[in-house]
Amino acid sequence: MNYAEWDHVFVICAYKQSVYLQQCIDSLNSQSVKTKVIMTTSTPNAFVDRIAAENHIPLYCNTVTEGRSDIAGDWNYAIRMARKEMGAKLVTIAHQDDLYKPQYAEQIIRFADRAGHPLLLFTDYSETREEAAGTTEVASNRMLRVKRLMLRPLEKRSRWKSVFWRRRILSFGSAICCPSVTYAVQNLPDEIFASGFRSDLDWEAWEKLSKLQGDYVYIPEILMSHRIHPESATSEIIADHDRSREDLAMYERFWPTWIARIIEHYYQNSEKQNSL
Repeated sequence: MNYAEWDHVFVICAYKQSVYLQQCIDSLNSQSVKTKVIMTTSTPNAFVDRIAAENHIPLYCNTVTEGRSDIAGDWNYAIRMARKEMGAKLVTIAHQDDLYKPQYAEQIIRFADRAGHPLLLFTDYSETREEAAGTTEVASNRMLRVKRLMLRPLEKRSRWKSVFWRRRILSFGSAICCPSVTYAVQNLPDEIFASGFRSDLDWEAWEKLSKLQGDYVYIPEILMSHRIHPESATSEIIADHDRSREDLAMYERFWPTWIARIIEHYYQNSEKQNSL
């Protein structure tokens, strides 16, 4: 299937009042290939209304979860609006704190064309870390190097369709960076994300979708930057005591419990690097 720029939609999931929202929008407006941009929220407020209006971005409010944001519901709603309102075939859920490199959309479309039946397309990424000394983009640290090593098998196009390789990768942890992912929605279920998971919501989805026939397309190029700051969902989730329970539940989908516990222990230690 041939994809074009009008097939792709960025959906910004706006939550409360993020000081980084405009920077995210600016990065989407700076794409080398101009694609559609919409915004969704389950926490409507004057700030989000103003930002959307100033940037001429259509805004859709999830009235089902309004005032009680549920990440799974918010993300499923974002994809649903992109399909229903924009006719999207490729959907990127743009996390409001994150930044997308100018070549992101162009490369997603190019690689989607190379795939026979794409399911997910995802890229390498950096971290934008907000610390007392200032803002720093980190292109390499131990966690990023480990994730790149885990994803290396998918650098070969011949392995994109391999259920074996994607499940072996996922059996050791969630190396796929959620905000880097684009969903080939025509080839996926209507509801991608399941309620009941918070910290491993994305990993659970990748595991479920990994059983489908189609391509997991990895682009080994840093095409977005995931922001880490004290108020970010990532930082909150790592501090959440439920994280360990969800990690173990995910590992048990691939391994006997005694092996799952060993892997979970080492995985938790590596994830602590996300903390500020």
